[in-house]
Amino acid sequence: MKATVRHGLTLLLTLAMMALSVAAQAERKVLDSVVAIVDDDVILQTELEARVNTIIGRLRAQGTGLPPRDMLEARVLEQLISESVQLQMADKMGMRISDNELNETLASIARSNGLTMAQFEDQLAEEGVTYQQAREQIRNEMLTSRVQQARVGNRVRITDREVENYLKAQAGSGSNGAEYRLAYIFIQVDEPGNDASVAEARATAERLRQQILDGRDFREVAVAESDASNALEGGDMGWRAESQLPSLVAPVVPGLKIGAPSDVLENNSGFHLVMVMDKRGGEQQKFIEQHRVRHILVRPSEAVTEVQAEKRIRDIYQQLKNGADFAELARELSDDPVSGSDGGNLGWVSPGQMVPEFEKGMLEASVGEIYGPVRSQFGWHIIQVEERRTQDVTAESRATQARQAIYMRKFETELQNWLREIRDEAFVEFKGEYADMNPASEEDSAS
Repeated sequence: MKATVRHGLTLLLTLAMMALSVAAQAERKVLDSVVAIVDDDVILQTELEARVNTIIGRLRAQGTGLPPRDMLEARVLEQLISESVQLQMADKMGMRISDNELNETLASIARSNGLTMAQFEDQLAEEGVTYQQAREQIRNEMLTSRVQQARVGNRVRITDREVENYLKAQAGSGSNGAEYRLAYIFIQVDEPGNDASVAEARATAERLRQQILDGRDFREVAVAESDASNALEGGDMGWRAESQLPSLVAPVVPGLKIGAPSDVLENNSGFHLVMVMDKRGGEQQKFIEQHRVRHILVRPSEAVTEVQAEKRIRDIYQQLKNGADFAELARELSDDPVSGSDGGNLGWVSPGQMVPEFEKGMLEASVGEIYGPVRSQFGWHIIQVEERRTQDVTAESRATQARQAIYMRKFETELQNWLREIRDEAFVEFKGEYADMNPASEEDSAS
């Protein structure tokens, strides 16, 4: 674990080592020493060795050739210096990673690699890393990541024009490369010239579609009912590129949700149903449930105690239950001036837009129900969901992804600039065998 000291640390370490008994010095070699002072922190030889050995183990496992040892040590030492500067920033900013949060992160890492925690510890041991060392390294990585977001994130600016240009460039590249795995049902018309026969086949197709919507498995229906040659394979058509879709289904497949049947399609041979079993490549169409919601807020303040605020919101709730007009009470009594002036309307709300307590109440409320009171960080709410809808937000999702891609590209550039800045501004003094890495003083340069 890294020691943190103020001025005079080197002297204290020296005195501490001198205090060791002569017999103890004869029996064992002092293994640790300071290799660099970084502002108010030190980097120890054991830290450097542990990190170098970890990286060597990882490179060997990947089959990657190793640079000379001294070059690797110099690069790792610079990495440790950068981490030290950032960790000291995190400490001054009051950032902390709790043990519970750290445990959850480690468990998540193990799960993402398909390992139990015991297997994860065994894998670390094979790489020469103890579980405790891994814990501290992950903790430090979490802290440095937060410092970077705090210090570098506010440097990144993205304009709407940049997002538009990014999306145009993507569109100009042609097909998005999507592939679909399709299942297919065909209902043949026995007598194409006979209106009754056509109507019977259409009715059969509509009936089967409704059964699928009600939960019957598409592939089971295909095996039992389809007249297609692949019926016994559950109607599985395999993977088809978007450019290779049959002309009948090509217009509808990109708009289908996975697992949902198409409308009944008709051509000269009969009636058809198609379902997207899976999709890969390109971009997934994205649907979310949105809620058109309004609320009345009563906010505790210096003038209104928590008890008074709760009493007020319960009085308002009772008035609404007795038939009072929601919009009028919102305009008159709500402490949310923006929505209150519009009768409490918050418009269409998507998942994640509201604070957790409000969203939980919104999801639990039936359409039209006067729901509450609900306490959030903002105060007491009465909620009414006026309508729900499933919304295709693919375009919004595409724009969000574009913004994220631009952000990451800019963030990486700004991060490298910032890391150079903080390294240049830090006081760093190399010790022992690394002392020749210190920059030459003005006197040395003059001589």
